[in-house]
Amino acid sequence: MTSTAPIGVFDSGLGGITVVREIAKDMPNEQVLYFGDSANAPYGTKTPEQVRKLAFAIVNNFIREGVKAVVIACNTATSAAVDALREQFAIPIIGMEPALKVACDRGHGVPQHVIVAATPLTLREQKFAKLMARFNSTNVIYKQPCPALVEIVEHGQLDDSELVERTLHGYFDGYDLETIDSVVLGCTHFPFFRDYFRRLMPSSTAIIDGNVGTVNHLRVVLEALGQLAPEDAEGTIVLSNSDPSERMTTLMHQLLTR
Repeated sequence: MTSTAPIGVFDSGLGGITVVREIAKDMPNEQVLYFGDSANAPYGTKTPEQVRKLAFAIVNNFIREGVKAVVIACNTATSAAVDALREQFAIPIIGMEPALKVACDRGHGVPQHVIVAATPLTLREQKFAKLMARFNSTNVIYKQPCPALVEIVEHGQLDDSELVERTLHGYFDGYDLETIDSVVLGCTHFPFFRDYFRRLMPSSTAIIDGNVGTVNHLRVVLEALGQLAPEDAEGTIVLSNSDPSERMTTLMHQLLTR
């Protein structure tokens, strides 16, 4: 494996493009192969077994393409498949989890009230239960599944502000938002809604996602292995999708530059 080999990044659909954008920003010399599995989206309402099967097929394809590492740019697929993938493959497999630690650490010992917005599968998997158990004795954590937000991204409806705002109000109007310290965007589709969340939430409420932490971890792992791309290498991004339609190709490129 050479340092100029590409990094494979995949998601259940289009959300992982938010992670690709972060890689391009922080690691601009890297080649990135992105695969969105929009034909099988959403993952968040599937069984863990279904998600694992899909994830293994994608990673096997990446291995054939010679990637030096894989980023599972999907909290749901991480929950269901990361351990099994790491057992099977020798290259680094970088997963994601909701940035609950970041949200709780903001209190510096003061108990925090945190909403974790994610897919249904992420929130019911054992991996998230273990993460939540580390923090819920000293903080108040609310689990809020938001499956319709994934669908809005996949259908190219981000600019339909009436639909987005109605959907967000349906999920969050039941909370006393003035008491919420942070909202954790626990799905890579959700950073596309950051401006909408910012308008909905009080100015004192932090909006946190895990993309920066994930890419920092990727950089550290590759650096330790001596596999960061050289500084004179030209970074590239190749986008592909299990939905081969022209609509999907156009939407992916629009989201990459959004």
